[in-house]
Amino acid sequence: MFVSPMLLHKSDQPFDDDSWITELKLDGFRCIWSKFNGKVKIYTRHNNEITAMFPELHNLPIPDNTVLDGEIVVTDHQGKPDFEAVLERFNSKKSQHEITFCVFDIIYLNNEQLRKLPLIERKEIINQLISEDTKLLTKVSWMFGNGITYFDLIKQHDLEGIVLKKSDSTYQINKRSNDWKKVINYKYENVFISGLRRDKFGLLLCYENGEYAGLLEFMPPQNRKQFYSIYRDFIVKEDDKYCYLDPKIKMKVKFRNYTSTGLLRIPSFVEWAS
Repeated sequence: MFVSPMLLHKSDQPFDDDSWITELKLDGFRCIWSKFNGKVKIYTRHNNEITAMFPELHNLPIPDNTVLDGEIVVTDHQGKPDFEAVLERFNSKKSQHEITFCVFDIIYLNNEQLRKLPLIERKEIINQLISEDTKLLTKVSWMFGNGITYFDLIKQHDLEGIVLKKSDSTYQINKRSNDWKKVINYKYENVFISGLRRDKFGLLLCYENGEYAGLLEFMPPQNRKQFYSIYRDFIVKEDDKYCYLDPKIKMKVKFRNYTSTGLLRIPSFVEWAS
């Protein structure tokens, strides 16, 4: 059974509030896991069924008539979530990457809807349901408050970020709620624009040494308008897909991390740079 998951709002900064709980933001693949009439079904948050892609999750020690919300992750040799590895595992059954299903919420148990219970009570139900963590199935650790200290620790270990949730929050199906907030450990880089995608907005980026840095798709409308007013002066070549530019327009971007090939993951515009 698919349940459209509760989504998070962004927060620019962490905060301390003991009426909120703090969790690690896992860099993986969000999924809804359900079991009814002895049959397991797994869905992405966009309601795409992916049950067949993860056969190791078909026989978890979870009772019938249950719906769980969590993240499928693959960890690297340091124990850190590796997004590229989990994406490879998602795209290929032949991948040898071992997954972990990390549960952070429960929506149904014994065919009873739990979404109106306070989060702290749902967490206790998860603790009872998953009494012992394993490599394959684990519950997400959490603490009351301490958002600022925990975020500093996340930055030290170069992890993706934290999630802050009101401890009394209900599970709000198909809603992006201010009761749940994410704080991303962004990285920053100055780059140059080396091209413009024609069919759908996207800017080709390069580093100062000229090497390709990735594709930027997130730029505020006012800054996009500024770019469109000047870019034609820098065109050096065109084809059906791109206008290639002399890389003179410089900007600061924020991004999640560097990929294994040295590209910026999900870069977005911050400001123009000189």
